[in-house]
Amino acid sequence: ALLGMSFNAAADATEDLVNALVTKGVLTEDEGSLLSKGNTSQKKNEGKVRFKDGFKLESADGNSSLAINGRVQLDYRTFDTDSGSLANSGNADTFDIRRAYLGAGGTFNKYYDWKLVANFAEAKNSLFLDEAFVNIKWFKNANIQAGQFKMPISLEERTSSRFTNFTERSFNNNGALVAGKDQGLMLHGPITKGLNYALALSSGNGQNTDDVNDVGDSDSLEYIGHVDMNLIDLTGSKADAVVHLGGSYAYSDLNVTQSGNAAISQKTLGRGSTFFTSAATNSLAVTDTMDRTRYNLEAALTNGPFKFQSEYSKAEIDITDTSSSTSSSQDINAFYADISWLVTGESYKDSYKKGKFDRIKPKQNFNPDEFTGGAWELALGYAKFDASDITSSSNGLKLSSGFTNEADTVRAGIKFIADPNTRIMFNVVKTNYEDDVTLGTSSIESGELAANMRVQYDF
Repeated sequence: ALLGMSFNAAADATEDLVNALVTKGVLTEDEGSLLSKGNTSQKKNEGKVRFKDGFKLESADGNSSLAINGRVQLDYRTFDTDSGSLANSGNADTFDIRRAYLGAGGTFNKYYDWKLVANFAEAKNSLFLDEAFVNIKWFKNANIQAGQFKMPISLEERTSSRFTNFTERSFNNNGALVAGKDQGLMLHGPITKGLNYALALSSGNGQNTDDVNDVGDSDSLEYIGHVDMNLIDLTGSKADAVVHLGGSYAYSDLNVTQSGNAAISQKTLGRGSTFFTSAATNSLAVTDTMDRTRYNLEAALTNGPFKFQSEYSKAEIDITDTSSSTSSSQDINAFYADISWLVTGESYKDSYKKGKFDRIKPKQNFNPDEFTGGAWELALGYAKFDASDITSSSNGLKLSSGFTNEADTVRAGIKFIADPNTRIMFNVVKTNYEDDVTLGTSSIESGELAANMRVQYDF
């Protein structure tokens, strides 16, 4: 970026020198014009360096580019109880580098987008590689994406963590209910303005996880279909509003011996205690089967500075244990509804792109000298987690002792958006358990009250 700036500066300095020599009579106007023409021709072949939410290098013809991007999210969490050192709990008051990404992406020769992102905050958990993919744009309505990327399920999941309503996503974000980042292929694009689709084939084993078993009748692959629409764009209306509707379907014949497929857990939305966890009733073998079908419905309605967003997710899990000749069919459900208000008057429609919500840009960036500018947002949300099919005595998946299979949450948040790249957030999160949860060997809790704070910068 600095080299590009120096080249442009040198070209401009040459033109200034020519003009000065003509003014002093050292060069004739014709000689000066000839030199300036050569300098202008050189500048036309030079690339561009610009800053728009991050540094970007761009070729002279605009067909190739390189952008450096990243984000840092520093969280602080505090709870009404302090049982962080006990089993089944994570609600110790703590600072946390929630995410620390650094990556690069861009376009090559107009038709090839690419992205490579490292997650430094998760390096200790072997999730250092966050995303790595190429997107081929030979056809506007049928892009082909290959690599590790977000699967097309759930509006909340497809929305970057930089732009979510609260510091944490809802219960719908559970790995049993929606697919996150995975390895695979995707065919996607707009059918027409306001109507998008995606068809994906993924490993079904999650981020940075290859299938390690080739025995049995499970192929482990997940087949995903998604469609979303904005009725405002479809009707050609110019209203300052969004009417977003979408749905997803996914099916996978899971490898039951793959780590994590037969075990499900859920934390509170304050990112504190784990209140639900389950495992298979019996030790599953490669000859056993585990089918998972996932459904997701999503909606978002905006009108100027007001937004309502909601989703319902369901997972049907069917397990057949050949050793005991038993089978089970169990459901997990989740739902959330959020309302939010940009108090300073910005419009949510301006942040809506390609079927999801993106960056809010304040009408005026925060000026610390005058203490003016920035955008303020208030949000209120309700969320429900229901795995009542999974009990301590059920076949298939079985509820672990000391946990509960249902919970609901009410949360409120205030967000200060100093500029398009900087956010400060504060959330209060109250979770109620259906049954008491045991933290360690002695602490019995009926719920959790948490306060979450975040300072975020991204580019």
